[in-house]
Amino acid sequence: MSADKGTGLTDSPAARLQTLFEGHRLTPTQRRIAHSMVRRAADVPFLSSVELAELAGVSQPSVTRFAVALGFDGYPALRRHLRDVAPAEPVVDTTAYNEYQQAVEAEIENLRHLAEVLADPAPVARAGRLLAASRPLPVLGLRAAASQAYGFAYFAAKVHPDVRLLHEGGSMLQDRIDAAVRAGATALLCFALPRHPREVVETLAYAREAGLFVVTVADSAFAPVAKVSDLLLPAAVGTGLAFDTACAPMLLGRVLLEAMCDDLPEAQARLEEFDARAATRGLFVE
Repeated sequence: MSADKGTGLTDSPAARLQTLFEGHRLTPTQRRIAHSMVRRAADVPFLSSVELAELAGVSQPSVTRFAVALGFDGYPALRRHLRDVAPAEPVVDTTAYNEYQQAVEAEIENLRHLAEVLADPAPVARAGRLLAASRPLPVLGLRAAASQAYGFAYFAAKVHPDVRLLHEGGSMLQDRIDAAVRAGATALLCFALPRHPREVVETLAYAREAGLFVVTVADSAFAPVAKVSDLLLPAAVGTGLAFDTACAPMLLGRVLLEAMCDDLPEAQARLEEFDARAATRGLFVE
């Protein structure tokens, strides 16, 4: 969500952690720690500073500096606070699972967290209205996020009259944003996933300067793209395998499509028209 609109989470351990971090200027390393803590909100109150550092992929002194940045005397004081404000919830014991099962369980937890975020539908509904009203609608996603952008653009084009996919970087990217603005675009949707390309951050900054309202689906409210987004919708990625998994961002993209359809009166008619043409052409095997 946008920085001044809150996270949309319910009163869960993750929500209380998110509230704790709000209002603090965090370094990239500290944002990484915060992101890891939100993802493991039920476990964090019982982790040592060494364990949290390992979880976040940072040094132990970085965890101590993070606690001090939040206003605590050190990590022990932060942990005592967390035990009060973010008590543990029942956690599934996954120690007997193999690495593939653990990756699936982690994605299930990411989807549960997304469900908590969507308990407040207002940010997604707002995004749907903005995306539906933008003619054309540029959809940006580079590198790891390119497939997310492509999937959204593919389905959006069935109900939106002018969707423009921006999934290749390079010197022409800003030209294509300029062309979209000249054609009447008012908003841009971005999918931003780790590792975050510098070009995405620069492109979003350019899009905002050009007058576009930037809606971003990112892996965390602390992602580097947060500062160049007007409305950020978080959906965590799985990191248990060699390559990240992105079930939650994909599902959030489909939720955004649903919200956008709600603000496109002609959406149902367009879908019915496509189905009729597909049947005439024998496009799909029944």
